[in-house]
Amino acid sequence: MMDKPLDWASLLNPNRRKKPTGAPSATPAVEEDDNRTAIERDADRILFCTPVRRLGDKTQVFPLEQHDSVRNRLTHSHEVAALARSIGTRLAFGPLRDVIDPGLRPQRDLPAMLFAIGLVHDLGNPPFGHQGERAIQQWFERKSSALFTDGAGLSLAMQKDFLKFDGNAQTFRLVARLQLLNDDRGLNLTLGTLAALLKYTVPSDRANKDDTYAGAKKAGFFQSESHIVEEVRRETGIAERVRHPLTYIMEACDDIAYSVVDAEDAVKKALASFPDLEEFLRASVQDEPQSEASTLLENVLSRAADDRNKLRGSNLSPGETNDVSMQKFRAYAMTAMVGAVSDAFVANLDAILKGRFEGDLISASRASLLSKSLKKFDRRVAYNHRNVLGLEARGAKVIHELMDVFWRAICDRADRQKPVGPRLSAESAYVYALISENYRRVFESPNVPVQPVLYGELQLLTDMIAGMTDSFAMSLHQEFASRGLLRVAAGG
Repeated sequence: MMDKPLDWASLLNPNRRKKPTGAPSATPAVEEDDNRTAIERDADRILFCTPVRRLGDKTQVFPLEQHDSVRNRLTHSHEVAALARSIGTRLAFGPLRDVIDPGLRPQRDLPAMLFAIGLVHDLGNPPFGHQGERAIQQWFERKSSALFTDGAGLSLAMQKDFLKFDGNAQTFRLVARLQLLNDDRGLNLTLGTLAALLKYTVPSDRANKDDTYAGAKKAGFFQSESHIVEEVRRETGIAERVRHPLTYIMEACDDIAYSVVDAEDAVKKALASFPDLEEFLRASVQDEPQSEASTLLENVLSRAADDRNKLRGSNLSPGETNDVSMQKFRAYAMTAMVGAVSDAFVANLDAILKGRFEGDLISASRASLLSKSLKKFDRRVAYNHRNVLGLEARGAKVIHELMDVFWRAICDRADRQKPVGPRLSAESAYVYALISENYRRVFESPNVPVQPVLYGELQLLTDMIAGMTDSFAMSLHQEFASRGLLRVAAGG
C-alpha cells in the first residue's frame, strides 16, 4: 500500500532514462520528427527490434512445430498486444475519458502503451517454451556447488538470478540493456513503458509463487538491472509491491490469449475436437452454478452451439466444421472476456491506484470460470500430451549441452578476473565469437555497474541461450556434435 494514490501523469511518464552524465533526456509531448508521441515510438521500437522477429521461431506450446496454423511466440505476442490495445481504446474513450487529464493524451497513449507491453511481454523467453526456463534453472542447480562457492563473490540474490532464471526478468534486461540502439540503455523506452512492462515487481531472491500479491510470484528483474528499476520507480512513484495499473490489463490479455487459443491449437492439431471442449466446459459450469461467471460461460457456449447447429447439412467436412466451430467459439470467448476484464479494471481501479489490489483481473472478473476451465482443458489435452512432453525433454537436453559448450568458451581465457582477453584454444575462440556482439559488448563494457566478473560471465551465458530460437538451438547443437564439442564440454 502507498501513502498516496498513483497519478496518471507519472504512470504515463513520457521521459526516457537519463543520459550517462546525469542530464535528463527531454521528451516533448509529441516528438516533432513525425508527430508520434514518445509512447507510440516505444511501441514501434519494440515492433521493429530483432528479438521480436526471433519470437517467430520460439515455442508457444508445441516445440519445433511444423504445422503452419499453430501459434508460436510471435503470433501469441501479437494477439496479446491486439487484445490489450483494444481494451486501452475501450477505456480511454469510455470509462476513463473523464478520469485522466486529456492533456496527457490518454486516447493515444493508453492503447499505445498497452500494445507495447503486450508485444514485449515474452521477449526474454528462451527456446522450447517454459521448459526452456526450467532447463536453464536445472543447469545451474546441477553446477551450483562448483559455481557458487564462498570465494565466488556472488550474493545470494545474484545466485537466485540463475537458480530462478525467469524470462520476465530477461525481457526487462533485453529492452533496458542488451538490445543495441545507440548506447548502453537498450531500446531507451520511456519510464512509463518500462514501469508497465514489469509484470513481476520483485527480484529473484524475493519471488515466491505462494505470495498473495500476484506481482511477487516470479522474478521481474535481475540484480544487474536493479538500479534501472529503482530509477523507474522514483520517476513513476510506483513502490516495490505495486504494479503499474496497465500491467494488470496486459496480464489479463495474456491469460485470455493463451487459454483460448491454446485450446484452438489443440483442436487444430486434432488432439481434441470442438465437441470435446464443449462437453468439458459444460461440465465445469457445475463448479459455480447460478453465478455471473457461469452465466458468461453458458452464454459463450450457447452462441457457439447455435452457430454449430447452423452448419448441419452444409458441405463442410468434419474437420472444417471443427475449425469453424472453434473459430466462432474463440471470437465469442475473447469478446466476453475482454468486456469482463475491462469492467473488472474499472471496478477495482481505486484499489489498484492505491496499491491495495493484490490479485489478478481475470480472477476478479465474471470471466474467471471460463478462464479457469479453459486452462484445465489446455493442461489436460495439450500441455501434458506425450508428444509435447517428449519434445520438451529433447529441448532441455539441447539447452544443457549448449550451456556446457558456451560456458567452457566463456571461461577459457588467461585471466578470469578480467572480462576481456583472448580465448586459450581455437575451439573456444570460435564458440565465443558465436555469442551476440551486443551481449559480449555489455559483458566486456567498463560502464557496467561494478559486479563480480563471475556474475557477468553467467549472464553472458544466459543472454546467449535465452536469445536463441528453437531451430537455431537445434542446428547449433547438431553442429557442435559434428565438431566433437559436446564431448569436449562434457569432459571439461
